[in-house]
Amino acid sequence: MALSDNDKNSIKKNAFMNVLLTVSSVVFPIVSFPYASRVLSPSGIGKVSFGTSFIAYFSMIAQLGIPTYGVRACAKVRDDKYKLTRTVHELLAINLIMNVVTYSILIIAILSFSKIQENEKLIILLSSTIILNSIGVEWLYKALEKYSYITIRSIAFKIIGLVALFLLVRNQDDYIMYGAITIFASSASNILNFINVRKFLYFQNVGNYNFKRHINSVLTFFAMACATTVYTNLDIIMLGFMTKDNEVGYYSAAVKIKGILVAVVTSVGAVILPRASYYIENGDLKSFRIISNKALRFVLFAAIPTVIFFIIYAKEGIIFLSGGAFEPSVHPMQVIMPTVLFIGITNIFGIQMLVPLGREKQVLLSEIIGAIIDMVLNVFLIPLYGALGAAIGTLVAEIAVLLYQLNAIKEERRYFSIRRSALRYIVFAGVSAFVCLWVKLLNMTSFVSLCLSGLSFFGCYLLSLYFVKDEVLLMLFRKKTSIDMRGVLDEERYDE
Repeated sequence: MALSDNDKNSIKKNAFMNVLLTVSSVVFPIVSFPYASRVLSPSGIGKVSFGTSFIAYFSMIAQLGIPTYGVRACAKVRDDKYKLTRTVHELLAINLIMNVVTYSILIIAILSFSKIQENEKLIILLSSTIILNSIGVEWLYKALEKYSYITIRSIAFKIIGLVALFLLVRNQDDYIMYGAITIFASSASNILNFINVRKFLYFQNVGNYNFKRHINSVLTFFAMACATTVYTNLDIIMLGFMTKDNEVGYYSAAVKIKGILVAVVTSVGAVILPRASYYIENGDLKSFRIISNKALRFVLFAAIPTVIFFIIYAKEGIIFLSGGAFEPSVHPMQVIMPTVLFIGITNIFGIQMLVPLGREKQVLLSEIIGAIIDMVLNVFLIPLYGALGAAIGTLVAEIAVLLYQLNAIKEERRYFSIRRSALRYIVFAGVSAFVCLWVKLLNMTSFVSLCLSGLSFFGCYLLSLYFVKDEVLLMLFRKKTSIDMRGVLDEERYDE
């Protein structure tokens, strides 16, 4: 069974709304972080980054893997309101019980570590994300593919947060206020989620609750979340304990840019999980493979030129986003940039393919391998190289995760047709990089340099792809054109 026109239009709409959501998530830090980093200095940014990373571990415990598992579980029963209500009630109850456990552990941690007590007010404030994320049940909205609601709500709160930032953060002592505004922009909208959820569920007791049926899967996804959180936040935590706040600030600036780019690259793939889970539940492997293949090709199309451009223009990017005081962030950013591509690919292989196929334990194992490698390398490299050492550890860990998942997905890889496209993107991005090097010879501000080089680089890249009629480019911008789909995938190979 091929994708119907309604399915195609729905996926396109969801993808567009998720790209719009991603753009808003990109614009907020692009506008806010340059201001905040200049006002708060590397030390203030380091404090907030450390606190955020520290709380991320407790949020991970409270969520218990439900944000990812909940999407799959709800997507499977979204056509039956009673079953959907029962599933949400069960998962939310588990979530809230874990909140009580998590806050108990957090109190003990605050009382036990002097490093935490130094920023006790900030830590307590940031911990509000734990309960906000739980009541927000964002996994339900993703399972129902309510991306328009998610996007509009998120953009509104980000705009309010941005205004508050410029009005309320005025000097280096306002880092706690900066933390509060960050929470408001990212998590306060979850209160509206909780109020709005009555439109999709019954609020009364529907009976026949079975919490045990979720435990094994939830624990597996929790272990995945643990591994992911360890090697995405461990760098900043270890830097915070092993170095000074300014070193954390330098690394945070590099990671901030990487995070923005990862969000862009993975934006289209993020809408696939609920739809992929739905297809797998209904035995429609052909449609599952079609959307997975297209998402992977989009990642290559977007990530390869992005990585090359920001390695070349790392200095300009850092100075523009954070200011001259963050120039030590340049080398860590250059080292960590390839992870944008690796994370984009593993996001498709792991979360968008292996998880819907029910093979989340393989995703877990890949992330455990990455976490162990990152931790071991950090122990040796951070004392020697600080932020640069943390970047090297992350790069090696992401490579290990990618290699493991490539092997895990080998049965499905025969349905991909991406090698020729990947080579094309590398060649055209390389040529575009050479074309925009003239900007380096001009003595201009970082902003003007980034604008001119970006226009030259990506203009040349997209124009080259247009002339060779690249399928992904045409697929993104066409209205109704007839494209030889053999370049995207061989439909006959999907007939079961």
